[in-house]
Amino acid sequence: MANEAGQNRKAPSPDRQIIESLTRHGLLENPDAVQFERLTGGISSDIWKVSVQDRTYCVKRALPQLRVEAEWAVSVERNRFEVAWCRIANEIVPGSAPRILAHDEEALLCAMSYLDPKFHRLWKNELRDGRTDLDMAAQVGTRLGQIHSACAGDSRLELQFPRSTIFKDIRLSPYLEATAEKHQDLVDRLFYLSETTANTIQTLIHGDISPKNILLGPDGPVFLDAECACLGDPAFDLAFCLKHFLLKCLWTPSATDGFLESFSSMTQAYLRQVDWEKKTDFEQRTAALLPGLFLARVDGKSPVEYITRAEDRDKVRHCARALLFEPTDKLSDIAAAWHQEISK
Repeated sequence: MANEAGQNRKAPSPDRQIIESLTRHGLLENPDAVQFERLTGGISSDIWKVSVQDRTYCVKRALPQLRVEAEWAVSVERNRFEVAWCRIANEIVPGSAPRILAHDEEALLCAMSYLDPKFHRLWKNELRDGRTDLDMAAQVGTRLGQIHSACAGDSRLELQFPRSTIFKDIRLSPYLEATAEKHQDLVDRLFYLSETTANTIQTLIHGDISPKNILLGPDGPVFLDAECACLGDPAFDLAFCLKHFLLKCLWTPSATDGFLESFSSMTQAYLRQVDWEKKTDFEQRTAALLPGLFLARVDGKSPVEYITRAEDRDKVRHCARALLFEPTDKLSDIAAAWHQEISK
């Protein structure tokens, strides 16, 4: 045991603030009798897997500067909003988010359940390998729509999610507005989409619905990383996720049909939950926003890492720009336009 403890002390471990917080919350008694493992893959938080005796959980602390090449500073208060979103989502759809074990309001860090990758597959990896699952895509759409529907018009949420600049700083500015710098003929259109999204306050949104933040578990999809959670436009959540099905067609071309079918499956499942406004109005707003977010993944502050060929980036630009100049009311039109673009 002494030898194992010595090995643990030499291994990477969180800083003193995290260890002290876990101790105060009764999650850690002896730092020398625990195994820490830094979890990688995200750009916005410091995340550790903590294994102590027969218990395993995660601890997460938001970073003030995101791990990207461009300067991208965001308030660490977003940790508080993530905790609130996870608790609310689990009340509405049990198991749809990690269970919060503790939250340190001063240090702005939280401990949450660890979801074993043996039983919870990362959706991004599944799509990368060309494994599409239309039923799971529909479940993602259904769960997301259920959460949006249950929270729509709930004035009590204003106390937990006061208006802040975090969503603009971490989503609208680096995606839509930064992209406008490289497309001067689209400045008015992209800033209009940014302002419209910022001013549409209908329900509690996650803000980062993406395959990299969704685990496919035995009881359905689990949403991770709700740091961008706020009261806002649900069209953003749907559009933000749907663009990934389009992008994955360039990453794993052999699964293109499955990706486009997943796009349709998630869209239809989600739209069945829309009861806070006319479905046609919601779809129109989502279809207007999606091309801007699509273009941002090659020309914004956070380009996807797997689109490396210039000709592929140009395909995204050609399709997205056309849809921004001539918007459509239907999400299916976007999928069809993209299919035509990559079939040339």
